[in-house]
Amino acid sequence: MTAKRLVPLAILMALLLSACAAGANPNVDVASPDGDLAGFWLGLWQGLIAPITFIISLFSDTVNVYEVHNNGNWYDFGFVFGISMSFGGSGRGSKWK
Repeated sequence: MTAKRLVPLAILMALLLSACAAGANPNVDVASPDGDLAGFWLGLWQGLIAPITFIISLFSDTVNVYEVHNNGNWYDFGFVFGISMSFGGSGRGSKWK
């Protein structure tokens, strides 16, 4: 490829990748309408059921995969830990031969 094609392609790729960047969650530490914040245990549970919740969320506007009214890092840790448990964790990657 020539430099004339590489520069616009690089700019396009940079724009596409920047669209995937995570932004700040304005609802962190803001209580839900019932007054509760989702913590570690709720994050763990929602991570475990995330594959099923994702399929349901495709057909329903009232079901979300991720709770936006959470207490921050502990909810995130529980959610990611729950997802890793629902997909088998890292046990499948370490097989004995």
